[in-house]
Amino acid sequence: MITLRAVTKSYPMGEREYRALRGVDLEIDHGAFAAVTGASGSGKSTLLHVIGALHRPTSGEVLLDGDDLSRLSRDGLARIRKEKIGFVFQQFFLLSRATALANVELPLAYAGARRKDRQDKARECLAKVGLLAFASHLPTQLSGGECQRVAIARALANDPRMLLADEPTGNLDSETTHEVMDIIASLHREGRTVVVVTHENDVAARAQRRIHLRDGLIEEDSHATI
Repeated sequence: MITLRAVTKSYPMGEREYRALRGVDLEIDHGAFAAVTGASGSGKSTLLHVIGALHRPTSGEVLLDGDDLSRLSRDGLARIRKEKIGFVFQQFFLLSRATALANVELPLAYAGARRKDRQDKARECLAKVGLLAFASHLPTQLSGGECQRVAIARALANDPRMLLADEPTGNLDSETTHEVMDIIASLHREGRTVVVVTHENDVAARAQRRIHLRDGLIEEDSHATI
């Protein structure tokens, strides 16, 4: 499903250039559950953003279901993100003045879905993460874990085949981390490809595969023993 070939990604830093990825080769099969780990600055988030078509690689190829993301137009990348990928971030990125239901509806509204259809789908997604009873609550009325569950519901709105999560438990306590990871694991069992960036060993241990980065390169790539 995902193939990276000699992928590099550099960012300008004044007169210098910072190389976040330095030639990554990677394949992730459809239906996999992978955790990307490494120290701060190792390239974890950059790798996830390149896989998710948020950033173009500086060089190399990124293939998603055979589509070369490095060659697609901006509109083409937006279509890939809309149709195939759900994103979850550490900061939640919920609209503070919108209800949980309205937040989950957003991707469907952008896709042009009718109001009733998107509300029905948003309720279905909230139910999947155990928050249907909180549909009318604002983010300020929810706990951090509940906000993250709303963010996961929003990521599911367009039925993506792949879920990409960047430090999804970084702001949560251990009990809530466990609850959120239970939800993510259940979404994987439904057949979705899941890639989680994390610095937490307990979170990485939930994955079938651990990809450890160091200085923009894959240092270790291991699969769980079942």
